[in-house]
Amino acid sequence: MTVYDESTAIEGGPDSMGEWRPRATPPIGVDLNNEQKLACAFRILARDGFSENMAGHITWADRDDDSLLINPWGLWWDEVAASDVCRVDANGAVIEGKWDVTPAYHIHTELHRRRPDARVVIHNHPYYVTVLAAVGVLPMIAHQTGSLYDDDLSLVDEYDGEINDAELGRGLADQIGDRNNVILASHGIITTADTIELAVYRAASIDRFCRLAYDILLLGKDPLPIEKSIRVAMQKALVERAAGVYWAGAVRKLLRTDLDVLD
Repeated sequence: MTVYDESTAIEGGPDSMGEWRPRATPPIGVDLNNEQKLACAFRILARDGFSENMAGHITWADRDDDSLLINPWGLWWDEVAASDVCRVDANGAVIEGKWDVTPAYHIHTELHRRRPDARVVIHNHPYYVTVLAAVGVLPMIAHQTGSLYDDDLSLVDEYDGEINDAELGRGLADQIGDRNNVILASHGIITTADTIELAVYRAASIDRFCRLAYDILLLGKDPLPIEKSIRVAMQKALVERAAGVYWAGAVRKLLRTDLDVLD
């Protein structure tokens, strides 16, 4: 993230490749450690309707020692604070933290093992995602922001119940492959990214994407097509420019009312 100060006060405009770049972006205003960032992620997504009460989990491979940050079992996402965040080893055993963690961590540990790029893995059951998951339908791209998921969204169409052991976790990881967004039939969604900022942006945007697709299905009409070249360019812009700006704004908004998230 670029923080504005006198050293970055240069003229905005296109870079050497002819693409527009901001000269500076508004900062969050406080320095956050990783536990605080993860706690903010839980509350931001809860506010956006991504969470289902105490269900769901986020893991973050923020170190190179195979450990993961994760939320504790039993707390709703909108009440998680930094001091509640736990650290587990590669097998899901708690090595730091005061709480237990979900047995469904196998959804995450096996995916982290197979996907070095998946530093952050988010799973929950947002409403409109689960509506489409219940009927095995992938949302169509009907708006420019949907380009974020172009060629990066798939459906696992078999429901295998709770993923509560390593073998089931490995099987799911095989089905996910290299996609960053996977809808699980009769269940929910898994979203991954290499940074917390991009992971939260993808997760925060997915339910509106699915709601829009659902409403278009109710209209009984096909959406106007968006050319592939436009979708590719828009996806690149959203990943490179929108994710970090979204994250900073969402954290600023959260901290205006929920300073206890940093405790």
